[in-house]
Amino acid sequence: MDKWQDQGIVLGVRAHGENGGIVQLLTPSQGRVAGYVRGARSSKMRGTLEIGSVVDANWQSRTDDGLGTYMLELHKSYAAVVMGDAVKLSAMQSACALCAWGLPEREAHDGLYYGLLALFDQFESPVWGAAYIMWEIAFLKELGFSLDLTACAGGGDDRTLAYVSPKTGRAVSHSAGAPYKDKLLKMPDFLKPQGGEPDEEEVAKGLDMTGYFLEWWVFAHHSHGIPPQRLLFAERFARSVAEQDTQIPTPVGHYGAK
Repeated sequence: MDKWQDQGIVLGVRAHGENGGIVQLLTPSQGRVAGYVRGARSSKMRGTLEIGSVVDANWQSRTDDGLGTYMLELHKSYAAVVMGDAVKLSAMQSACALCAWGLPEREAHDGLYYGLLALFDQFESPVWGAAYIMWEIAFLKELGFSLDLTACAGGGDDRTLAYVSPKTGRAVSHSAGAPYKDKLLKMPDFLKPQGGEPDEEEVAKGLDMTGYFLEWWVFAHHSHGIPPQRLLFAERFARSVAEQDTQIPTPVGHYGAK
């Protein structure tokens, strides 16, 4: 019999049987692992199985590669922190869905696990939006899709970086990218070497940028495409920015073509 103990972040829950559920956890040492939880749909387990909750997990299975059974105890509820803010709640659900859909099963990604916890801690900070973009960049890198935002790919001035190439993920300066600006992605100021304010407009640029690479690099061949939770978060964030600017929001949900 195979068994282990670890802490984990609840990524998703799917009903199974009359009162059970299949729970996806991201753990530092075991990676993304699914397991059956008895009574998952009971009121007693509702808080424990909220998306983003950190739980103490005991997992066991009769075979090494079989669906195991979880015994879970709530360690910390992050959902309670963001429950009153639909945009932040969507951000949490988006990050968890990206892990649930994008990470290989039972492959350790401890850096991404602790990075996700750090992101959750930032939801009470005014710079949480920028922290989310940084986490998605780390997520892309973890899956082998690194962005190079430190120097101009076209040999231009590194102090005037303004765009990102959708083909290579490399930064492009304002002058080098000017003739092709309609085909390039806008680079948020806070990601430039000289830094900048991570206001909501700049975070929206970042969501468009990372969203493109998620769609065309990570989930291009996924049977269901980019997770709907990520699309919903981008839509809600864009709507909140547009409402503050008293402008009509631009529909978000598809990040262009190759």
